[in-house]
Amino acid sequence: MRILAFARAAIAQVMSGRSKTVSHLFWTSVVGGGFALFHGRPALLATLGLLAAIVLYRLDRPRRFRALVRRIAKRHARILALRRRQERFVDAYGNMVEDRWLRERDYFIERSLLPKIEARGFADYTEPRWDDMVAIVERAASAFRLPAETDMPEDGIAYERYCANLLTRAGWQARPTQASGDQGADIIAERGGARLVVQCKRYAKPVGNGAVQEVAAAARHWSATMAAVVSNAGFTPAARKLAATTGVLLLHHDDLAELHPMRAVRRSRLPA
Repeated sequence: MRILAFARAAIAQVMSGRSKTVSHLFWTSVVGGGFALFHGRPALLATLGLLAAIVLYRLDRPRRFRALVRRIAKRHARILALRRRQERFVDAYGNMVEDRWLRERDYFIERSLLPKIEARGFADYTEPRWDDMVAIVERAASAFRLPAETDMPEDGIAYERYCANLLTRAGWQARPTQASGDQGADIIAERGGARLVVQCKRYAKPVGNGAVQEVAAAARHWSATMAAVVSNAGFTPAARKLAATTGVLLLHHDDLAELHPMRAVRRSRLPA
C-alpha cells in the first residue's frame, strides 16, 4: 500500500510539473523497470545506478548554485569593490553609512545575478537563497584588493593634478585647467580624436547633481565629446539620474586607468 501511495504521489507531481527531480526518477524507474523485466539483473543494476546518479546530482545542487554565484560575483569583483568603497562613508557622528552600498548590492543581484541564475535552472533558489547570494557578493566585494588611497591628495587642487596624472598614464593628453575661467572643467584630456572634460570632487560624502550640471555645461563650452565627474566618494541618486540622461560619466579615480574614448555626450539634453 505504501508503494502504491508513493507511486500515486509521484505521478501527481509529474503531472503537475512541480518537480523535475521526481519526474526524472519516475520515468527512469518506469523505463528502467520495463527493461529489467526483459533483460533481467544487468538492466536492473543499470537502472538503480542511474537513479542513484539523479539523487546525487540533486543533493549536489546547493553547492553548484553557490559556485555559480561566486563565479559571477568574482567576474564583477573589481566594480563591486569600487562601488563598496564609493557608497560607504562615515558621517559627522562617526557612524558608517552603508545605505547606498546596500542598494547597489541588491541592484547587482537583481539585474546581474538573477537572470543568469534563472537561465541555469535555479529559478526556485532566487527567494529562499537570497541571503546566500548577499553573503557571497559581500565577500567578493570586500575581498578584492583595490589600490590604497593613502597616496590620494587631501587638497582639491592637488587632487585635480592627481587625476590628470592618472589619465596621462592611461594614454590621454591631459592638463588641468586654470582655477578661474574653466567653465566647470577641472581637466581637459584628448585621445584618439575624443575630447574629455572632467570635474574632480575630493569629497567625504556622495557628490550631488550640481557637479553633473556643471560638467555637462563645460562639455558644450569646450566642444567635448565626453564629460565625467571623478570623485573618491559616491554619487547621490539625483546625480546618477541626471548623468544617465546627459551621458555624463560618474567615475571613481581608480576608473581612470581603464578609461577609453567613448561615444559623444548627448548635447541635445545638456542644460542650457
